[in-house]
Amino acid sequence: MNKTLEQKILRVQRDELTGHFIYKKLAAAEKDAHNKQVLNSIANEEMEHYLFFKQISGKEIQPNRIKIAYYFLIAKILGVTFGVKLMEKQEIDAQRYYTEIADIVPSVDKIIEAEEQHENQLINMLKEEKLNYVGSIVLGLNDALVELTGTLAGLTFALQKTSLIAVVGLITGIAASFSMAASEYLSTRAEDENENALKSAVYTGIAYILTVVVLVAPYFLISHYMVALLATITNAILIILAFNYYISIAKDLNFKRRFFEMAAISLGVAALSFGIGVLVRTFLGIDI
Repeated sequence: MNKTLEQKILRVQRDELTGHFIYKKLAAAEKDAHNKQVLNSIANEEMEHYLFFKQISGKEIQPNRIKIAYYFLIAKILGVTFGVKLMEKQEIDAQRYYTEIADIVPSVDKIIEAEEQHENQLINMLKEEKLNYVGSIVLGLNDALVELTGTLAGLTFALQKTSLIAVVGLITGIAASFSMAASEYLSTRAEDENENALKSAVYTGIAYILTVVVLVAPYFLISHYMVALLATITNAILIILAFNYYISIAKDLNFKRRFFEMAAISLGVAALSFGIGVLVRTFLGIDI
């Protein structure tokens, strides 16, 4: 066996062993019986793959402890679905090594086939409550981003005083979050008469109010109103970026299309509202 092939086999061998320990650790921490069973099943698959490559290399190898800790932490913070799907992206890169090894070790084809089945299982395996309410979270985030970014942009030029803009924006945002949560509750209740209506309302309200806090914060921290507006717009873009990245991984959606669509709507409304603020201040002669 040449050195290059040996290095590739050891790389794949280590990845399989690392995957085994990640899934085992996730399974041990999982409370849902179904999810625990599936994670343990996948962990066992990874161990079988590791032992297969160990027979070829003839060497013991240690897992990547940093990667184990990293993915476990990601899964605990952002949800097991996101953590597992992020790992799945890494497995796509690993399959390139499988293909190269298969040219010399034909039996690797069975491992590749198992990995493909493994990915399909990952997509459908987990039952995570918060992902059932993505629509409610999107509603809260999107409405807060569009409405409050526009409101703050309009108030910025109309009032030109950050402390006043901050107070008005915060009151407006909190009131709107309760209104949006109530609307979501009534809407969901009309479609599905069970406790999901309340949960949908809670997810919508929390998403809305957290967005409000992040968008209004610059006006409490920065004295110059235009700099505060720029910081708010930057925060809005970062929220859109982070949320759409999360959803694109967890739900296998197109990241670029969703990001640019959401950003264009939010920034477009902000620009329009800023223009309205200019007109209001000019024609009504407001001077605070």
